[in-house]
This record gives sequence, C-alpha cells and structure tokens, in this order.
Amino acid sequence: MKKEINLTETFDFYDQTYLKTYNLNQSIRYQLNLLDSLDLFTRKHSENVATITCNLCKKLHCTKNFTEYCVTCAYIHDLGKMFIPQSILQKKGKLTDEEFEIMKTHTTIGYKMCMDDLKLRPYAAGAYYHHEALNGSGYPQGLVKKDIPYEAQIIRVADEYDAITSKRQYKSHIGISDTLKILIENTKPTPDNPKSKDSKVGKNNPLIVKQLIKLVIEDTEYEIYLTQSYLKNLQAELKRLNQVEKYEIAMNKAKNDKNKNYYLEGMKMLLVNNETPENYKSRYEEYQKAYETRKAIIDNLYNEIKIIKKLKV
Repeated sequence: MKKEINLTETFDFYDQTYLKTYNLNQSIRYQLNLLDSLDLFTRKHSENVATITCNLCKKLHCTKNFTEYCVTCAYIHDLGKMFIPQSILQKKGKLTDEEFEIMKTHTTIGYKMCMDDLKLRPYAAGAYYHHEALNGSGYPQGLVKKDIPYEAQIIRVADEYDAITSKRQYKSHIGISDTLKILIENTKPTPDNPKSKDSKVGKNNPLIVKQLIKLVIEDTEYEIYLTQSYLKNLQAELKRLNQVEKYEIAMNKAKNDKNKNYYLEGMKMLLVNNETPENYKSRYEEYQKAYETRKAIIDNLYNEIKIIKKLKV
C-alpha cells in the first residue's frame, strides 16, 4: 500500500517522488530538500511539474539521462520563490505591475542559488529559462526559440499546464480541455504582440504541446477506468445495504419473535466492519453520496475527453 504523504512534515523529494526511479547521487538528493523551504502549494506544484516533465520526455523519446536531467531541473524550477514575499505568492487576484516584477525575479534568484552550489549548477537552466517564450516575449532575458534550451521548453509547457489546472482557494478552477486550449493558443504566432521578437512563432513549442495532449488523453482515460472500477465497488456496497434494509422492513412487519430474529440475523450476516443494524443507514448515505460525486466526475471526464480529442495544434 502506498504511504500517504503528510505535507506538514519534512518532505523528502527524492524518496517520495519520481526521482527515486533515478540513481541520483546523495549530494543532489540533499540539495533537493531545499524545496522544504517552499510553501506547500509551490512544493506540490514542483512535484507535479517534474512528473509531467518526466512523462513528456518519454513521449518525446528523450534519452534516460536527458530525462533524469530534465526532471531534476523541473523539481527546482521554482526554487527562487522561497525569497518571494508570501503576500505576493498567496495574493488573491491579479498582481500589480510592481508585484509582477518582483515575482519575475524568482527566475534569477533560483539561477543564482543553483550557480552558487556546485551540485545544483548543472540544473540551473530549469530555474532560469522556464518562463522564456519562443517568440521572445518571456523573461528574464526575452530569448527566442534558438536560444532557449530544449529542457526549458519542456518545463515551460509542464509548468503552464499545472499552474492553470491546479485548484487554489483563491483561484477558480479551469478544466483540462480549456487549459489545453490556452496552451494551444500559446503555440500560435502573435505578430500584434509588441513584446514578440519573432512573429512567426508563438510562446510554446507546438510539438511539446501536441505530446502533452496525448499524455492528458491517456491519463484521463486511465482515471476514467479507475473511477469506473470504484463505482462498481460502490454499487456492490449499495446493493448489499439495500438488502439489509429489505430485511429490516421484513423484520418490522414480522408478527412473532422467531421471524423477527430470522430477519435480524439476516441483517447481521450482511453487515461488515463496524456496521450495525442501528448505523448502517448512515453508511448507505455515505456510499450514495460518494457514488453521485464520482459519477459526476466520470461524466465530466467523458465530456472532457470528447473535446480534447478534437483539439488540433
């Protein structure tokens, strides 16, 4: 059984995430625990971006060594945010121009942190370039496609996808199909954008976004499969408790103790764990609510899949 991660405790990014599939040396593992200094959302976001990056690298047929390198870069891409004020990181609503300028410094801060550490220095590209855009409208340097490392192009797409889809208490949730539409839109040339230095390309690499769409389809179909299995189990539990209720109704209608005891024993035979004739109805309500919730999720995922499969990059 997979151990549940308690994010309120020390979080070892090597032992508890994708990096454990790679044989990183001990010193780099130690450095990755700098992420413990980040806020909970940024830590989880870093893990998500690394996981998406890993899967994108596989889709893009990258070598194992390059994939390992990209995943490590992805884990530390937001390292500089530990020096960004929480009032900005956790702000509800849009940042002011001044606040956004401060937020943008997390790239240069993270880069300096990596360059100051011999073990992290090879992975500085993740921190420095992940907000650069192919058309030159990104930051911190406003580089164009030919000057942006490929690993940064991959991390940018993974970062953008997770940042948009992630739920936060002060941010409305955007569905996966609408998120992919945004990423696709960002692959298109923007000749009217005054910040664009290359009018022939957009912000994101279309080949990477195309692979992300394939990845999202696979993940969503797998989530549907798992949810369907869970629904079948819930249906079986609801059916069992329905039978318990039938026995209870029959017991209440019985005219003698012999028949009452017969139906009572029938109820007890169907009850499991801590269920009793007195509390099984509350358990039924829990299962029914869970079923309705999961059913709504799976219906939404089916609709999302239909839309996603029609998307073109």
